[in-house]
Amino acid sequence: MIAEILCVGTELLLGDIVNTNAAFIAKELAFAGIKSFWQSVVGDNSKRLLESFNLALSRADVVITSGGLGPTYDDLTKETAAKCLGLKLELRPDLLENLRKIFARMGREMSPNNEKQALMPEGAHVFENLRGTAPGLAVTKNGKSIVMLPGPPRELEPMFSGQVLPWLAQMAGLGTLVSHGVNIFGLGESAVEDRLKHMMENYSNPTLAPYAKTGEVLVRVTASAGAPEEAEKLIAPVLEEIKSRLDGYVYGIDAGSLQNALVNALKEKKLKIAAAESCTGGIISGRITEVPGASEVFGCGLCAYSNEMKSKLLGVNPGTLEKFGAVSAQTAIEMAQGVRELSGADISISTSGIAGPGGGTTEKPVGLVYIGYCTEKNYGALELHLGRGYADDRNLIRYLAASEALALALKLLRLE
Repeated sequence: MIAEILCVGTELLLGDIVNTNAAFIAKELAFAGIKSFWQSVVGDNSKRLLESFNLALSRADVVITSGGLGPTYDDLTKETAAKCLGLKLELRPDLLENLRKIFARMGREMSPNNEKQALMPEGAHVFENLRGTAPGLAVTKNGKSIVMLPGPPRELEPMFSGQVLPWLAQMAGLGTLVSHGVNIFGLGESAVEDRLKHMMENYSNPTLAPYAKTGEVLVRVTASAGAPEEAEKLIAPVLEEIKSRLDGYVYGIDAGSLQNALVNALKEKKLKIAAAESCTGGIISGRITEVPGASEVFGCGLCAYSNEMKSKLLGVNPGTLEKFGAVSAQTAIEMAQGVRELSGADISISTSGIAGPGGGTTEKPVGLVYIGYCTEKNYGALELHLGRGYADDRNLIRYLAASEALALALKLLRLE
């Protein structure tokens, strides 16, 4: 099967919105082993959209669109796709009733133009939208298919992964597709590829595909089989081999993020964590509390940016600050000890560093960060050099420092 991605929206052409949907769909298709050779963007114009459909269908088996499924006059994707395939639009009572329920749940009155979202080309397969009002859909005629998805990524992404990919796999004769993501921290993409190169080049079912994230790498392992259980059996030994080859750098399977893995591990052990932040300015606390249920394991996140607050709130010895400086292993350790004592947490972490662009010296350059930690059994600090030498490193240094702190906390927890 060959798929083509066609993103619809004048705002994309003008650069008002970054086209993240195309990148997401392309990666998901690659993970599933579905070929994709072309991507296009077209504005909200029925003539040009029809031309784009005809061109895409001339060279692909399935065209996947995003956008243009809303209730307004310039949402033209469904109507144009129906025209392209010679299909009539029909009102679906079940979809109309579902729309009314959505608006009632939100406490809003449904405008008459929203009824347009219940119109479907005859014979359309509908994908439920769990985060919005516009259903997705797929239509097939003469061996060619058009899959239409809503534009907002928060609606498109779960719909594509949970509903569209299985539908495409069935259409492509791939059977049941099962994927698992291996979450890796502490190794760059090139190092991961070097260690897994043989597997990536020689394994065909399951397949391996790496995906670089900020400071992390995700390796997606995908298998196809007649049933989910069979696919899981194919994947299981491959996951074990990856963990063996990466030797401790894997922090989870389908973990989602470092903070998600940390919160879940804390819940399992019924332990609590606290954070004292300086250079990260609350990023650690923010990332932990974005995880549902974090309140069970996280009671205190304290941002002590000035030396005065480090001493007043966390009990850092003024002599330590004077002798070693705010950016030092000694200060980071005392910050971690202070917040643990203050909060009563089982594990505490702290950050102190120079995020730049100014403030660095030869002895303490921009990017120098200390991660302090304290548990009932142990305490210490990790020295990191996170600067890349660019003027705009500041936010990257702060984010990476937070990631390093979360990863360190996860390692400490697994030693408890």
